[in-house]
Amino acid sequence: MKIFIYKKVNYSVDESKIQKAVEAVFVKAKLSPKSEASVAIVSHKQMIKYAKEYMKDSDEEAKTHPVLSFPTAELEGSFVFPPDKINHIGEIIVSYEKSQEYAQKEGKSVNQVIADLAEHGALHLVGIHHD
Repeated sequence: MKIFIYKKVNYSVDESKIQKAVEAVFVKAKLSPKSEASVAIVSHKQMIKYAKEYMKDSDEEAKTHPVLSFPTAELEGSFVFPPDKINHIGEIIVSYEKSQEYAQKEGKSVNQVIADLAEHGALHLVGIHHD
């Protein structure tokens, strides 16, 4: 499995911790070893922009998201997969500033919170949701 980590700003993050958290969800969900996803660590300003643009959130709603996930399976319209036989699961986006805020409140490291949020996003990608 491949988990790609993208940082929109030069944030210091433990990429291997994020990869392990997401991969563990995919393994438990029995996804093909030829599966891949990406995790983007972005500023909260960018997170708000994504929430408003793609989730159609109001300004106030958009400010609340620490993580967003976009499963490839939920794309509108027909998506043509490349002939590489790779199962493109989707995208996870994590707010660095929200991660810092949660870390402070929960007494955890920022890296642990980011991994936890990425895991939460991965659960959504495999169809496990909450109320």
